[in-house]
Amino acid sequence: MKITNKIFILFFLAVGVASCEKDFLDTPPQDVLVDETYWSSEGNVKTFAYGFYTAYFSGYGSGYTWGKYFTGQSLNDDFAPTNPPRFTLQVPTSGGGWTFAWVRKANIFIDRVQGVDMEEEAINHWTGIGRFFRGLEYHDLVKDFGDVPYYEEELSENEDEVLYKKRDDRTFVMDRVLEDFRFAAENVRENVENDGLEVDRDVVLGFMSRVFLYEGTWQKYHENNNEKAAEYLEAAKWAAEQVIESGNYSLGNYREVFNSLDLSGNPEVLLYREYEEGMITHALNSYNNMEPQTGVSKDGIEAYLADDGLPIGISDQYQGDRGIENVMANRDPRIYETFVSDELRINGIDANYSTTGYAAHKFLNEDIKDEPRGNSNLNPTDAPIIRYGEILVNYAEAAYELSTVGGAAFTQEDLDKSINVLRDRPGINIPHLEVSGDQPAVNGQTYDDPQRDPDVAPILWEIRRERRVELIFEGFRLDDLKRWEKLEYTDMVQYPDINRGAWIDKSNYPDADLENLEVTEGDEGYLIPASAEESLRTFDDPRVYLEPIPLDQITLYRDQGVELEQNPGW
Repeated sequence: MKITNKIFILFFLAVGVASCEKDFLDTPPQDVLVDETYWSSEGNVKTFAYGFYTAYFSGYGSGYTWGKYFTGQSLNDDFAPTNPPRFTLQVPTSGGGWTFAWVRKANIFIDRVQGVDMEEEAINHWTGIGRFFRGLEYHDLVKDFGDVPYYEEELSENEDEVLYKKRDDRTFVMDRVLEDFRFAAENVRENVENDGLEVDRDVVLGFMSRVFLYEGTWQKYHENNNEKAAEYLEAAKWAAEQVIESGNYSLGNYREVFNSLDLSGNPEVLLYREYEEGMITHALNSYNNMEPQTGVSKDGIEAYLADDGLPIGISDQYQGDRGIENVMANRDPRIYETFVSDELRINGIDANYSTTGYAAHKFLNEDIKDEPRGNSNLNPTDAPIIRYGEILVNYAEAAYELSTVGGAAFTQEDLDKSINVLRDRPGINIPHLEVSGDQPAVNGQTYDDPQRDPDVAPILWEIRRERRVELIFEGFRLDDLKRWEKLEYTDMVQYPDINRGAWIDKSNYPDADLENLEVTEGDEGYLIPASAEESLRTFDDPRVYLEPIPLDQITLYRDQGVELEQNPGW
């Protein structure tokens, strides 16, 4: 039975019913709850702060809308859809995410908190909460657009000179974001009333590790600015290390993090979104059970190691890809926690088929799958927002990348406190990753994956593999490819395995729809989800690393005598 904070749930329901993605929410109302009588108690401050939660912590979405999970971001190399999504093709007339409404809301919050009759500790805590959300919003804006105008105070609508100022350099903006996160890390409370449902210091630190891992690697790979890369990566490493050394978190069953009816008390979860039957529910459990799925690519399946800790290209434990039994034999057990391991689900035979034959069940709660609440949009399973598994891979990558831009050397100790903790998870228990000079090793045996991108160092390749496997379908992959400057991995012509699924013998599926089979041997071959050549996604224009500024904003600024410079290539 959930210990449900009904006020918290009802607030989510009220502000989240229209949408679960911040980008699609209407401008947040600024004339509600901001008068002098409202800002009179800490309880009211807390209620106002909850207004940020559905914008930044969408979880599994609500109703039939998606959060970040599963197909929420299928523009990457993990998924093999029949109609591959494309990068932005043209400059939008309006919208496109260029809005500073949430910055304004955060600035109003920060300002009003200063005048509330509270102890100094409480003022500092809630100021830290406001600066945390302002930092998250600016990270999102910078991630999408690069340089953006920075505002740190509430503006009135007649302050045209400031409202229509030119874009600030992304490093200037992200330096301000780092200041916000540092303030929040120093002042946000370690203990809050609703543990796991409210932002506390550990949540701030967890997101700090995420945000500055992104920006540190962006600075390294896109800007060639090793000095800034080192500063941001040091912040990411420090933040992750604080969470690790707190001793507040540990790893349990992998799948229970994603399919639980109640995440309260789960030792891996820093923050989660709570769902409740009849109040706020979602459809992800149903999608993993009753409906056709966009399947994982062959490339994604082959990222999983064999159970001896070696890549499948060099492991004698790997049994090949002919048949689901062989694919799933002797693999990293996370593959069984993520995918159905005893059958392929084929179009024309299974109503809940997968485009690649490989079906996911990472988010499926088996106990309720045949009940009404397990189907349609009535699913009440809780959604992790940020979890310890991510903190561990954030630490490993930040520590390694920092070592390449002047930081401390990357050591076995770094692996043992991060990736090898993941490998020791109950039910996983695969051999530890070792560092031997500049090579990865398992049980003293150095190796080099034959599928490794030659531009990526061998140990970094293994760290990135661990991240991909641990966080698969959780909405990170596209952002990872962007910050690494590796969007070419999404090119279905250059990398055909991201448009391949399971190996199929047609004689075993006489009633199946197998027109999209890439026949290579008699009546056998790989499923090809996107079978029309003209539908294949290619990557040939690096401009899509940043989004274009909408045309109406350029016109609006120009009317004010300011030239709002468009992003390169648009």
